[in-house]
Amino acid sequence: MSKRSYLISTIWLILYSFPLLSQIYFNEYDTRKTITVESDSKKIYRFPWAGGMNSCQFGQIDLNLDGQKDLFVFDRHGNRIMPFINGGTAGTVDYYFAPEYVSSFPELTDWAMLVDYDLDGKDDIFTKSPGLPGIIVYKNISVTNPEFELIVYPYLTSLQGGGYVNILVTDVDYPAISDIDGDGDLDILTFWGLGSFVEMHQNQSIEKYGIPDSLDFVKTENCWGHFAESDESNTIYLDTCSSGSEEIQHPEPEKDSRHTGSTFLLLDLDGDSDKDLVLGDVDYPGLIELTNGGNPDSAYITGFDTLFPSYDKPVNLFSMPVAAYLDADNDGINDLVLSAFDPSLYKSKNRQSVWLYRNLGQNEIPQFSFESNNFLQNDMIDVGSGAYPVFCDYDGDGLTDLFVANYGDYIYSYYGSGSQLYSVYWSKISQFHNTGTAENPKFNLITDNFALLDTFQITGIYPAFGDLDADMDLDMITGLYDGTLWFFKNKSSSAQSPEFEPPIKSYQGTDVGNYSTPQLFDLNGDGLSDLIIGEENGNINYYENTGTPADPFFTFVTDSLGKVNVTNYQLSYTGYSTPFFFKDNLNQTRLVVGSEQGKFFYYKNIEGNLGGIFTENDSLFVLTGGQPTEIKCGIRTGAALIDMNNDNYLDLIAGNFSGGLNYYSGAAFPPVIGIPEQTDEIRRVNIFPNPAREFIQIEITGQDRFEYLQINIYNTVFQKVFSTILTCDKTIEIPIISLTPGVYLLELKTEPDGRTSQYKRFVKIY
Repeated sequence: MSKRSYLISTIWLILYSFPLLSQIYFNEYDTRKTITVESDSKKIYRFPWAGGMNSCQFGQIDLNLDGQKDLFVFDRHGNRIMPFINGGTAGTVDYYFAPEYVSSFPELTDWAMLVDYDLDGKDDIFTKSPGLPGIIVYKNISVTNPEFELIVYPYLTSLQGGGYVNILVTDVDYPAISDIDGDGDLDILTFWGLGSFVEMHQNQSIEKYGIPDSLDFVKTENCWGHFAESDESNTIYLDTCSSGSEEIQHPEPEKDSRHTGSTFLLLDLDGDSDKDLVLGDVDYPGLIELTNGGNPDSAYITGFDTLFPSYDKPVNLFSMPVAAYLDADNDGINDLVLSAFDPSLYKSKNRQSVWLYRNLGQNEIPQFSFESNNFLQNDMIDVGSGAYPVFCDYDGDGLTDLFVANYGDYIYSYYGSGSQLYSVYWSKISQFHNTGTAENPKFNLITDNFALLDTFQITGIYPAFGDLDADMDLDMITGLYDGTLWFFKNKSSSAQSPEFEPPIKSYQGTDVGNYSTPQLFDLNGDGLSDLIIGEENGNINYYENTGTPADPFFTFVTDSLGKVNVTNYQLSYTGYSTPFFFKDNLNQTRLVVGSEQGKFFYYKNIEGNLGGIFTENDSLFVLTGGQPTEIKCGIRTGAALIDMNNDNYLDLIAGNFSGGLNYYSGAAFPPVIGIPEQTDEIRRVNIFPNPAREFIQIEITGQDRFEYLQINIYNTVFQKVFSTILTCDKTIEIPIISLTPGVYLLELKTEPDGRTSQYKRFVKIY
């Protein structure tokens, strides 16, 4: 190769791979245009990369400020916010996933409820106070974009016994916030701290100020509705309070008595203008309808239905259903959407954890008809509990296929000793075949039970693929919940129809403790695939391949590779590391590690430093609203980086414990904030020489002279390294000798407000 050819190749490599030299940027915009995914029935998922659902709460809010309510979903498994824009087609469930709105919301914990407390037409946020058993409130102050202001902290109070006291709401309680007495402001129902009785906190905003703009509460009832729930079960008792006494004294609780969690939904079920109550309870799959035979000022529960809705399919959703009453299909009538509320990661029905009942009646007299047990989930990749993406060209057609493993698929639930609920899960791997092209991949679900792994009735499967016997097909190693590895030798003669020999269990005696997450990668550059394993403790284990291509032998080197540990000891004592080593376009080894807390840790300084400390970099970014922000997509995350569409930028596929994937497309530079579309004022910009050493000349066509021209130069982390304002002709010379060699972005503005901006890229060489 000539020096000129080598220089051109080097320049091309720098121009198209420079994001990997320092920071890696990803976009998460308009997922309607991202990679297509089909189900095994050839149905195209509407939002495949929405991230899955396990334990969700639902609300409605106008996100894009078009006067139409959009859908807000909050999954407490990872405190994930999932916004969906409403297309508005009458009588149709018409949403598309809009992750760009996630950053508009504050951090939310455990539960969130959207209600317009001040009746200004903007839904406000009531949510659990971080670290405290109470409520905080964010006021919706949106003007041109969604925006919220914290107005109640550290908790919402009410007047109780002569002083203002915290309204007690725990992380396993979902209160009712509604206009119960019909006076125009919002009141609150919640269980007494030790359970059994429901307290009412009446809002005094109308009484004191005549308008509903305040959150001024007083506890007016200790036993709203005159009913009680058993301390030990969801059994309901009526007539437990004297009808003539509003200020009853609660009985002394037994020593082991405790309130363990409930969910409330208030709505008028019988058209009598008072609020009935739909109640969910921890460890139980159903909802109980409590009929209010009183009036708005004095509730009195006169009956209950433990199989709500008994006239249709009763709710049977493990565990602890929470219901929302909202218009899901744009017909002007509210429907019933519900999901699990239990904070446990191991009780949800995962892939069938969001139920929809259409309302065939009216808002005041609903008639619910069961429609779906996987509402929205059936339009996204959702493989159960846990989602761990692995890419490989399994069938040898030159296109990268996608495999997604899970912690487990829900099988059934049962009650153990002490009536405690347990749920059973078995691991599976979903196989998606790439039927597209290198530039336009398309994934088709072949099976959700690759290699029939559920027959082993195990959990925590995490696969790694590689040709470990030099027979030109891909074998599989899987990590397991118990920290060991299983080896599956591929004996099939057809890549389209894999067939594995019975697994070799406890493969090569490897055991890292719990939840082994293996990767096969040539870490030391000797041409053999080494074995890297993450684990529950958050560290990374390294086993060097000291065997041969046809007979690998993995020799333990260290359980603290790079001194990596992704455990956040302020949150837990476990880290659940999921390592992913990869080569960037400059052939440098990099590492991304998923974690229990959800953060993706990014490391450099790896090659030639396997015995040292890898350098962590806060430079793995997703772009939201033009700003680089940390990628957040739930808990117990796993990552795969790959150039999905052959554009020379690595894309990120991120899995989480809710069973879904998020797709972040690779980007060169973060977008410039506040710059509208370019006009024709600057029609063409040429930079020469490019690459350049001492200066660049900028030639602008379309106008002979500019009375105002601002020139900015940015480096690859989007820091401004040069700026000048000129009155000049159409050709300008800019000195760049002081710049560090690398790739730069040139911005030209012909007006002070930046309405006419143009961007070009150039390379500074030695």
